[in-house]
Amino acid sequence: MNRFTTPWGELVLARFPEDPRDTLRAWDAADEYLLRHLHGTDGEPVDLSGEVAVVGDRWGALTTALAAHQPVQITESFLTREATRANLARNGHAAGGVRMLSTRDTPPDRIDVLLVRVPKSLALLEDQLHRLAPAVHEGTVVVGTGRVTEIHTSTLRLFERILGPTRTSLAVKKARLIFCTPDPALRRTASPWPHRYALPGGIGVMSGRTVTNHAGTFCAERLDIGTRFFLSHLPQGRGPARIVDLGCGNGIVGTAAALARPGAEVVFVDESYQAVASAEATFRANAGPDAAGEFLVGDGMAAVPAESVDLVLNNPPFHTHQATTDATAWRMFTGSRKALRPGGELWVVGNRHLGYHVKLRRIFGNCEVVAGDPKFVVLRAVKR
Repeated sequence: MNRFTTPWGELVLARFPEDPRDTLRAWDAADEYLLRHLHGTDGEPVDLSGEVAVVGDRWGALTTALAAHQPVQITESFLTREATRANLARNGHAAGGVRMLSTRDTPPDRIDVLLVRVPKSLALLEDQLHRLAPAVHEGTVVVGTGRVTEIHTSTLRLFERILGPTRTSLAVKKARLIFCTPDPALRRTASPWPHRYALPGGIGVMSGRTVTNHAGTFCAERLDIGTRFFLSHLPQGRGPARIVDLGCGNGIVGTAAALARPGAEVVFVDESYQAVASAEATFRANAGPDAAGEFLVGDGMAAVPAESVDLVLNNPPFHTHQATTDATAWRMFTGSRKALRPGGELWVVGNRHLGYHVKLRRIFGNCEVVAGDPKFVVLRAVKR
């Protein structure tokens, strides 16, 4: 935990799940810049008495700082939501004072102050601005924030095309603000998301099948080469089994497992609401409405009962927002071991240089290389 000094006082904040060894803060200069602007530190304060919506808050720093104004938080991340709940509690705010919505929920009917933390995915920003545009009116104050490296000409064009005239601030501590003036005469158009594409050949049961991708889902425009390599080396099996597609993204891997193993039940897990919605759409379109599938938004395997799973398939991320870290992979591996039945297997695909085999041997006591090429490796660990 760290102390964050805001114009409204000092906050104690932490990321989620909380790790006392984690040196990464739950806020950055972009959050500081936006809060100073809202408070009027460098000019006129922003009227926060109306409906305030905070979109894309990373770890709940903005929402917690503005909790007295009862904002609506809109996030695509389960981890963000849980971090916000914990940060509100540790700073004496009732969680009920903040309305928490996912990016899949219906947005508010009216927004008077729209605060946007620019996401890594331009597609997610596009989709969310389209969804929020009907709630924005001529008097809405729209302010975005992000690090200089996160705000590009394409970012500003999206605000301008969907909401109205847009400009940026000077950079302060490598962060910028975006100021957008809503134009009620601007013609509203529907979001182009979700996207769908047909998979290429040569990847087994998924060859030629259609994948659905909601905005912000990993590799929403094409099949990434790591997943393609994994699809070519999935475990073979027959009969009933409970399989988890962990960090499922658009659900290609879990759907392939279900198609190759009739009678299996597949659980799709991701911390992204957008990803789980994509996985469900992909699975239903290819496996049919009656196929056994479960769809969980959560923190890795935390919601999966102990010793209830036969097989876990995992392509772990090695970054959280902009920070490179192996913490997520470590939690996924340890959670998988707990959820697997004796004799159950964890199959992992990853870049060779990440050295996942070292972690798997420490956790499982064993690890073998199933397949590899100059860039990727597929690993198998068994719960003894």
